Amino acid sequence: MERRGALSTHTAARTAVVWEVLRREVERATATQPRLSVVDVGGGTGGFAVPLALAGHDLTVVDASPDALAALTRRAAEAGVADRVHAVQGDADGLADLVDPGSADIVLCHSVLEVVDSAAEAAAGLASTLRPGGAASVLVANRVAAVLSRAMAGQLDAALALLRDPEGRFGDRDTVRRRFDVDTATALLTKAGLSVEEIHGVRVVADLVPGGVVEREHEALAAFELVAGGLSPLREVASQLHLLARRG
Repeated sequence: MERRGALSTHTAARTAVVWEVLRREVERATATQPRLSVVDVGGGTGGFAVPLALAGHDLTVVDASPDALAALTRRAAEAGVADRVHAVQGDADGLADLVDPGSADIVLCHSVLEVVDSAAEAAAGLASTLRPGGAASVLVANRVAAVLSRAMAGQLDAALALLRDPEGRFGDRDTVRRRFDVDTATALLTKAGLSVEEIHGVRVVADLVPGGVVEREHEALAAFELVAGGLSPLREVASQLHLLARRG
């Protein structure tokens, strides 16, 4: 269990980078305000929300799935933080109608912008939800990684389509509406009124190593991801890109 007011180290290789950036941001924000207001957009069953609530913060989780929110509510109750986790059903691009503007110290938006109808509207909603000085933690699918994975699998037509398509899609069968690179993700958040302060790669090699390595060497793999995710060009080939952006 997390210690109230602090976040312990999360060693899962696939999320270690995101948790490390969040830990630093929470420490920065709680220096002046011990109990933060956090909005998790597309937060599902509470993988990020419940640990943050256990650390003593107030969470609002917005998700389109009633089943996911029901699981979130059960998970929060079992963890003893039901009073600090509030579930709201709705879509990310309608965030402005679901959460009061200027009400959040931190907004999480993980693996959402690539699937919403309007990424621009969703990003604008993130910015408007934040208080001045608040931070958005944004995780998006990386176009470069998608190109490389399909090319290495021999799916060269799909890889070429991903390179050529303005939205980073490989065709009508693609279930992802768009993919990003460092420049396009930064431009999206900047246009919404946010200033991007940090960009890291997430799952640089965690999706490529054999499953047995992930199980046996999870701490070493997490340590590698923490370093590699901040280094170019390794950052640019990670499965996802994580951006920390601030409202001025």
